Amino acid sequence: MNQNQKIILPGGAGLVGQNLVARLKERGHRNIVVLDAHRANIEVLKRVQPDITVEYADLSRKGDWQKHFEGADVVVMLQAQIGGIDWQEFVDNNVNSTQHVLDAVKANKVDYLVHISSSVVESVADDFYTRSKKAQEKMVLESGIPCPVLRPTLMFGWFDRKHLGWLSRFMQKVPVFPIPGHGRYMRQPLYVGDFCNVIISCIENRVRDGIYNISGHEKIDYIDIIREIKRVTKAKAMILRIPYSLFYALLWVWALFDRNPPFTTQQLAALTAKDEFEVTDWPGTFKVPCTSFAEAVRETFTHPVYSQVTLEF
Repeated sequence: MNQNQKIILPGGAGLVGQNLVARLKERGHRNIVVLDAHRANIEVLKRVQPDITVEYADLSRKGDWQKHFEGADVVVMLQAQIGGIDWQEFVDNNVNSTQHVLDAVKANKVDYLVHISSSVVESVADDFYTRSKKAQEKMVLESGIPCPVLRPTLMFGWFDRKHLGWLSRFMQKVPVFPIPGHGRYMRQPLYVGDFCNVIISCIENRVRDGIYNISGHEKIDYIDIIREIKRVTKAKAMILRIPYSLFYALLWVWALFDRNPPFTTQQLAALTAKDEFEVTDWPGTFKVPCTSFAEAVRETFTHPVYSQVTLEF
């Protein structure tokens, strides 16, 4: 294992990137460069991890950020537009940025690439995120660059600004926590700590190619996820089921006043789409342990430092 290798993380100030940096450093890696366009989250990363290189970069456009690829040994492509209501943002951050990163990898003959795709490329959902991630993965596979393609399901963990992290913070603020419909929407949440260990295994063992579905090994209904978060965080909010149509209407009204809402009607549709993703033996393939959901929730919301850090949308 070469702990001095130069690792570039495009989009590395988001959920996976912040967790990945923390775990790479635990493994002794220090030559890490993060390129990201979210200024607030860049500042969070600089504050939490002051000994790595972090730079603002709009990857959807060519620029000076490409100089960092000179002498790079590893690129882990993390950049992604996850939420929002503007299709062009998904094109810029999931498609155009990918082409520019691939160009930089080729131009600098970077030895190793890992692409972070998503389980949504096999989903029945049809939203901006799904469409753009499908286009992104296709672009990577057709680039001619051999690399492992990792398809994680919904992730949660330290620094979670959306998903379970946002739900936990919302739960602390309101007396009533609404659940759409019956709440029995099966999820396969993946602990981001486990996923980062898979990425590190790829880096350290140079897994060269293949498409890997990385899903949570436990199938848990959405309402039970909420109950577990409430238990661990000791939130006082009452969990209340409300009609799906009312929940949808509330999200629609919210989006009228918030350009970047934390939860959209498209994401509600994806929640209820009845997806079930393949459960593979990724712990055996990558030689990393699988953390139980209950233990992962405990680690997420009780870490003395990281559980107190919140990223922006």
